[in-house]
Amino acid sequence: MEITAAMVKELREATGAGMMDCKKALTEADGDMDAAVDVLRTKGLADLAKKAGRATNEGIIGGAISADGTSGTILEVNCETDFVARNQNFKDLVTEFANEIIAGAPADVATLMAQVYSPRPEITVEQRLGEAVSKLGENMGIARFERFDLSTDAGCIGVYIHGVGNIGVLVEVSAATPEAAASPVTSGFAKDVAMQIAAAAPISVRREEVPADVVAHEMSIYKAQAAETGKPEPIQQKIAEGRLDKFFKEFCLLEEPFVKNPDITVKQQAEQASKEAGGALDVVRFVRMVLGETNPEPKADCCC
Repeated sequence: MEITAAMVKELREATGAGMMDCKKALTEADGDMDAAVDVLRTKGLADLAKKAGRATNEGIIGGAISADGTSGTILEVNCETDFVARNQNFKDLVTEFANEIIAGAPADVATLMAQVYSPRPEITVEQRLGEAVSKLGENMGIARFERFDLSTDAGCIGVYIHGVGNIGVLVEVSAATPEAAASPVTSGFAKDVAMQIAAAAPISVRREEVPADVVAHEMSIYKAQAAETGKPEPIQQKIAEGRLDKFFKEFCLLEEPFVKNPDITVKQQAEQASKEAGGALDVVRFVRMVLGETNPEPKADCCC
């Protein structure tokens, strides 16, 4: 397979490796981009630090939380140009749709579109979107959303929107008692955790929750790296296990250094917040959404 300059450029941007190393890796992998990344990683040439996905669509991510803090949502709404994405009318529209998701608890985007628009029951959410398209002069659509309802007896939902709306995080925090759930410390902790997730991009709350195929893939890379050392197999195994442990500490939320105080972990911050709130707090689940990461193509949920 011919290795083009564009392929080399793409691999270089994704890994930070040198151009010649990228070309050699692509040649070895017969043009398979994912396999080429693994080749570079095995040779220790790829910098795969956690990165936010590159946005491929204009628009913003917004969010909302119910008045009682037991429900929350984040959503991505796309438009054609950055000019409209930065328009206050468009931003207000995204907030409107977030509130509709909170109010109606739709199962998916299609259900949301058919839902009665709360401020004006004579129209649907889809018709409200059509009005906005006519007013702003651009095609737009709701690409996706996530909604959490509290899954425990006590706790709160946190939402954080980063920057101009390029990253959104939805997180659920449980509390041991209703009193602890009602504490301002708990809502503050939920917000801090959401900010942590936006910045550090963990893949799970705990290491036990990392998918088995991800663990197996990482271990295969670390074993290949250890084999390059030429050391005895028992030592190679220890090296691989040590690197896997480091992977967990980097990508599992509770083991990450807390962004507001890197001297402690998120778990230790949770323990401190628990004492201040008067009851144990725990992170149940989260969703991190990056603008454009799924390359959505709005169709039925889009008005032209």
